[in-house]
Amino acid sequence: MRAILILFDSLSRHFLPPYGSEGIHAPSFAELGRRAVTFDNCHVGSMPCIPARRELHTGRYNFLHRSWGPLEPFDDSMPELLHKHGVHTHLSTDHYHYWEDGGATYHQRYSSYDLIRGQEGDKWKGEVSDPQPPEYRGFGMRQDWINRKYMQREEETSQHQTFEAGLEFIHTNHADDNWFLQIECFDPHPPFCAPERFLALYPEEYSGPHFDWPHYAPVSGDETPEMIAHMRRQYAALVSYCDYSLGRVMAAMEQYDMWDDTMLIVTTDHGFLLGEHGWWAFVRPPFYDEVARKPLLIHDPRSGHAGARNRQLVQMHDLPATLLDFFGAPLPADMQGVPLGATLADDSPVREAALFGVFGGHVNVTDGRHVYMHAPPDTNGPLYEYTLMPTHMKARFSVEECRSITLAPPFTFSKGVPVNRIEGKPFMVTPEAFGTLLYDLEADPKQEHPLQDADVKSRMQAHLVRLMRENDAPAEQYIRLGLTP
Repeated sequence: MRAILILFDSLSRHFLPPYGSEGIHAPSFAELGRRAVTFDNCHVGSMPCIPARRELHTGRYNFLHRSWGPLEPFDDSMPELLHKHGVHTHLSTDHYHYWEDGGATYHQRYSSYDLIRGQEGDKWKGEVSDPQPPEYRGFGMRQDWINRKYMQREEETSQHQTFEAGLEFIHTNHADDNWFLQIECFDPHPPFCAPERFLALYPEEYSGPHFDWPHYAPVSGDETPEMIAHMRRQYAALVSYCDYSLGRVMAAMEQYDMWDDTMLIVTTDHGFLLGEHGWWAFVRPPFYDEVARKPLLIHDPRSGHAGARNRQLVQMHDLPATLLDFFGAPLPADMQGVPLGATLADDSPVREAALFGVFGGHVNVTDGRHVYMHAPPDTNGPLYEYTLMPTHMKARFSVEECRSITLAPPFTFSKGVPVNRIEGKPFMVTPEAFGTLLYDLEADPKQEHPLQDADVKSRMQAHLVRLMRENDAPAEQYIRLGLTP
């Protein structure tokens, strides 16, 4: 058996044909929808990028204990477990956060890997002189403007090279058995840089400033409707580029007759706000449905189901359990995810409720119909990080931060190992500014009218506390949130 996981970043489900998009050129996603099972209730777990990938390895939530950080010494790693089970695991990626301080222990868990350079602020090309960017609106990064100079042609882009590396692995190993390939593409994460032929799919008349990378902030009053439409056009073109790359992998599977014995999983870490709810991007506002509910399409050759839809609540941390189960490898005791083989076959239930959030932010729970976003009732604290690997996204913990270290007893998942307890800060969020929110997605799918229903709130809060207990949440999280364990 063989398995391929294609993981995009910041891919919004409502831009894809299997999820009802209109006006988006994505024929490969449409074809995959006819070949695979499309999940309608796949939710994020730990946010954003690297916390989500920790779930992909460990099969458990991590946002209540840790912000952005590496795999811990006590963490189980799905690709490493597969390797020990005799399955060759390979990673082809341009997700440059892996080679920053906060992600440096992930790619080493694979049997082999390709690292493709140049996305966003990747410290790739060295130029002493400052670049001369055009007049632009939104976010700009010196290193990004330098990197773009070296990716003028489509074949020079990191997305093309990432899929080229993944396809090389398929071409080399298609006749062999027992391998897992993860093709991980930073697109369509901003900046939204798509080759011209994909931009041409969405003609427009726009004369404003260069605008392809929004701030992680509210839509400002001087960003005109034309500018917002232009940004959405840039994103749509990049989604079409991702669709083309997906089609290349599907064509290779067809070429080598792999559909009968190869699992294909296509998903993302989270969605992206493009003006919805008056916001750009993700993390800072509450996790509205555009961000929290994400695409997941799985072709499982064991079930033979094609073109089916699945309404069960699933999350990122189910994928490592699914892959281990697919290859007959035992699941570690600490893994909370559920193998999806059974629900792929017969739509059987997976879980009653799903927990999700970001370190120091709202703690959210959904039962598939209602979404409850619980905020701190007062000040957002106390808050502590629990880690043996004191690094942030781009830097080590400072000496000042480390002075607050005390040793905490082991958690249920740390395999008897005590951990450092360090005073923490919320990751880019101020949940107390938005307050606690409750939505009925069936009656209010755009989440425009917060629900006031004490009975529903009580039931959803009970789900939330139960899942926090199952995750061995630190005691101060209940204090921070004003909850009783």
